[in-house]
Amino acid sequence: MTLTKEEKEILDSVESGEWRRIPNFEQEAARYREIAKATLKKDKRVNIRMTGRDLVYIEKAAMREGIPCQAFIASILHKYAGGRLVEKVG
Repeated sequence: MTLTKEEKEILDSVESGEWRRIPNFEQEAARYREIAKATLKKDKRVNIRMTGRDLVYIEKAAMREGIPCQAFIASILHKYAGGRLVEKVG
């Protein structure tokens, strides 16, 4: 297996003993697993109306990304809600 420079640096750091397990590792790991599950859980449905032209643009963009249209729309909304997708200004 070929590692990138960054991966090699991380591996060297781990192997040299620079990394330590956090206290209560099992509890923290379980907590983060639950957070991840809750984040990925899609438990609400939203229906929207849009122009046919906008839908075609979105479908084409989803195809370019290689993901289903609904997953693409959900991704856009998730990024926007989290502040990682912002409107371009001028």
